[in-house]
Amino acid sequence: MSEFLTKLKAFEGQILTPTVWGPDEVNTPMIRHWVETMGDTSPIYLDDEAARATGRDGAVAPALMAQVWTMRTFNDKMANNDPSQVWTDLIATLDDEGFSSVVATDSDFEFFTELRPGDRVSLTEVIEDISEEKKTGLGVGHFVTTLKTYRNDDDQVVATQRWRTLRFKPKGTEQTSEKPGKPAEKAQKAGESSGPIPGLRPRPALNVDNAFWFEAAKEHRLVIQRCANCGVLRHPTGPMCGACQSLDWDTVDASGRGIVYSFVVNHHPQIPGFEYPLIVATIELEEGTRLIANMTGIAPDAVEIGMPVELDWIDADPDLTLPAFRPAAREDS
Repeated sequence: MSEFLTKLKAFEGQILTPTVWGPDEVNTPMIRHWVETMGDTSPIYLDDEAARATGRDGAVAPALMAQVWTMRTFNDKMANNDPSQVWTDLIATLDDEGFSSVVATDSDFEFFTELRPGDRVSLTEVIEDISEEKKTGLGVGHFVTTLKTYRNDDDQVVATQRWRTLRFKPKGTEQTSEKPGKPAEKAQKAGESSGPIPGLRPRPALNVDNAFWFEAAKEHRLVIQRCANCGVLRHPTGPMCGACQSLDWDTVDASGRGIVYSFVVNHHPQIPGFEYPLIVATIELEEGTRLIANMTGIAPDAVEIGMPVELDWIDADPDLTLPAFRPAAREDS
């Protein structure tokens, strides 16, 4: 076993998240939002009489909402407070070796007790296993498996959840002198470009529903998925039409013209493959669909919502080409 893996294995069995209570009791308004969003029409979640007819004491919360009741509030999340020193140390250990990217891979729930409005739910999370280094399509990394235990205010176990994430080095970053997520710091005035950060951009998560879009981009073609049944255009790409539920589709080539619908300017964190300040815009295409893209050929303080733009291309590396947008040329020029 390598010295680094030995260091990771020492975290196994440690408490990642000490027992914390959810900010709110189980409540009917949140249940209603959930079942309407999920399309779950079972009456036992909102109707006491219907629930009693099944032998229950009254309406219950959907089992899969167990995690919902313990989610952090917006203010707590934005405060960037780690849940424990173990969490801080584990992430720092992985980051220092370049395993700075993360993707969730598995969530295995087991349910024991139903929750009712008025119940409170607590969460405790323990590090169960950290794998040896694995080679994946995203890059080399370590799978971190934790066990989350949800309890009610009677200390009964409501559910357990094995949660697995992959902490990985994006492909190509192993060849750079700087570790991902740790770019060289440079003095930078507000609005002044820092220059490109060495390294490759993160790879898209390709699947059967989006690979065609990225292949077209390599040919400098911006395509829009179209329902072959009703003709509705859609983006992001997906297997089914949201209008008629047809699974048949084709594509049309976009004109490349549009407007800035909204935008943000990113300064931090600075990661490999990008140049900062980084303009990330939502572009509304002439055809009506929207997509997220970088902007080129313009300073951040010159971008305006509603400004006309036209298609540009970023050939990030031999394996990745992405659409970008620049200010549209004026007709009188």
